Amino acid sequence: MTDLVTNVVRGSNAERLLLLVHGYGADERDLGGLLSYLDPEGHFAVVLPRAPHAAPGTPGFAWFPISTDGMDPEAFSASLDQLDALVDEQCAELGFARDQAVFGGFSQGAGLALTLAIRAGATTRPAGVLAMSPFAPAVEGLDVDWDAAASIPVLLQHGTEDPMIPVAVTRHLTEELSAHEVPLVYSEYPMGHQVALESVEQARAWLDQVRAGEKPTAPLPAPPPEGPVKAVTTATWEAEVLRSDLPVIVDFWAPWCVPCKQVGPIVEQIALMREGSYKVVKIDIDQEPALAQQYEVQSIPLIALFRDGRLERRSLGAKPRPQLEAELGLLVIP
Repeated sequence: MTDLVTNVVRGSNAERLLLLVHGYGADERDLGGLLSYLDPEGHFAVVLPRAPHAAPGTPGFAWFPISTDGMDPEAFSASLDQLDALVDEQCAELGFARDQAVFGGFSQGAGLALTLAIRAGATTRPAGVLAMSPFAPAVEGLDVDWDAAASIPVLLQHGTEDPMIPVAVTRHLTEELSAHEVPLVYSEYPMGHQVALESVEQARAWLDQVRAGEKPTAPLPAPPPEGPVKAVTTATWEAEVLRSDLPVIVDFWAPWCVPCKQVGPIVEQIALMREGSYKVVKIDIDQEPALAQQYEVQSIPLIALFRDGRLERRSLGAKPRPQLEAELGLLVIP
C-alpha cells in the first residue's frame, strides 16, 4: 500500500481510472470540484491523491519542494514512484486495466502526470494525459521513451496571463512533444494560473474522444510575436551569445522563481532602451541545466553580461534598474 492520503470518487458508470494530481499549495480535494464538469456521466473512477510535502506559506501540500536554489529532483522522482504504485494499487482494487487509465493534473501535478506517462522504463502506458498549466522541469537521470510517447494522446492547456508559469514554457514543451510526433492538442486561454470553464469543457470533450479510442490531434496555434527578450537554448547559445557582434545581457531564470518575475520587466526595459547597442536574451535553467552548470549558476535570477564570447560581469538577485546596470558596468540611462 502507498502512504499517500487519497480520495477515490467512483462514477456511477465507472469503466476506467482517472488520476488527477493537484498542484503546489493544494490538496487531494482541490481538483474534485471539476468532476461534475469533466465527467458528468460518471465514466471514471477518479483517484485524487495528496502530495507528501508541506508547501510553506500555503495551507496545502507539494509534490516536490521548490526553493531559491531550485526544485528537489529526488523528491520529484520519489513522487513519480509513489503515483506509479498508487495507479497499480487502485487499478487492481477497482478491477480496471492500467492501459485504459488517463493521467491528469494541474501545475506540479500536470508535470508529474505527463512524466509518469512517457518516462523510460514504464511497462504499461496510459490511454491519455491531461496536463493543465503544467510545470514539467527537466530532471537529470529521468529519460523519456519517445517511441512509446508517440502512441499517447496529450491535451495541454495554459493561460496566456499565467504569472507563475509563463505560457512560453508550455509552448516550448508543446514544440518538443510535437517534434516527437506525440498525438497532441494544445490550447491557450485568457486566464492566469488556473482553469476556466472553457478549458474544462474542452477537457471533457477530449476525454470522451480518448474513451472512444481516438487519439485527438490539432494544428498548433501560431506563436505570438516575440517580446524584447529572446529565449535561447543550448542549441542556439553559441550563435546568439558567444558569437554575437554585440555584447549580450543574459537573464538566467526559471518559472518557479518569484524574484525572476520581479526582475523580468526590468530586463525587458533594458532591452528596449538599449536596442542596437546590446542584445538581451533569457535562458530557462530548468530547460537548459547544462548551461546553468557550465556558468556555475547556483542561484537566480542571475543577470550576466557576455562580451566577445566571455562572461564579463554578473548581478545576482532582483534589483532596481540603476543598480543592475551599475553592477553590469553599463552607462546608466535615466
